[in-house]
Amino acid sequence: DKHDLKDSANVADLISQGKCQYYEYPCTEIRDLRRLLSLKRHLKKQEQRLRVRIRNSLLAQYFPEMDQYYGSFEPENLAIVRHLLVPSTIAGLEYSKFFKTVATQNKGIRQHKHLYRIWQQAGQSIGCEAGWAATCEGAVLVEQLKQMREEILYLEEEIKGVCFIFSEYEYLLSIPGFGPDVSSKVLAYLGDPFRFDNSRQVLRISGYDLSANRSGKRSHLAIPVISKRGKTDLRYALYQAALIASTRNRHFIEYYTETIRGREREKGIKTKMRVKLAAKMLVIAWTLMKKKEPFNPDYLKS
Repeated sequence: DKHDLKDSANVADLISQGKCQYYEYPCTEIRDLRRLLSLKRHLKKQEQRLRVRIRNSLLAQYFPEMDQYYGSFEPENLAIVRHLLVPSTIAGLEYSKFFKTVATQNKGIRQHKHLYRIWQQAGQSIGCEAGWAATCEGAVLVEQLKQMREEILYLEEEIKGVCFIFSEYEYLLSIPGFGPDVSSKVLAYLGDPFRFDNSRQVLRISGYDLSANRSGKRSHLAIPVISKRGKTDLRYALYQAALIASTRNRHFIEYYTETIRGREREKGIKTKMRVKLAAKMLVIAWTLMKKKEPFNPDYLKS
């Protein structure tokens, strides 16, 4: 965590002591898994771009009143963009015909209330007058979004198929909060669990290791924080797993509650403790991969 040019000799000395991570060339299956996860991450970004473009470019310009209702019943909302982007067209339809056009199935009273509010707002819309190009763009973007989601689902099945090659995968799934997505990322980025000598090296992979910028400061004034130098998507996945486990699983709820006991009023303490829990869960996952055994709540006490 030093950045001065004169510290090159110190860096060389650390490397000579073996305090570094060496180049890794894993087996073909791990490389395939990492490649599929990289492609999935790329497709998820494209999916998000399409969702934002539909909402911020089309709806904001031609049907701004619909934005407040866009958070729920997404299939119906996309159907409106696909077939009835122009509010005046919606206002000219009877509600029953409008419902049949955009709803693939009847999901109950909440769906009816959602679509009825949109149908009412269409007659009072202040959106710009949409031409043929806007309706065409809406149709194209919605079809692209649907195709992108189908490709993501296909990729997830392929990733799951590769993961089941490894016996460690079922042990990772036994950890509360570890679903197929989190488990596949942990398996891909850790690879061979025996290549790590200690838990500090494992934490460094995810960026959950502590680091402090000491340049120009005394050591006791440097405040350590997580380095964030590791795999970003692994770190995010682990935090989500910690969030789910600390709210759904009894053993994790008890552990998490105990860590913040007496510190409830401290600013940001809940997030900090969940970050620590995420780091602990990664170490537990590494341990299970080495020992080839399912999760045991006793690991939380160690």
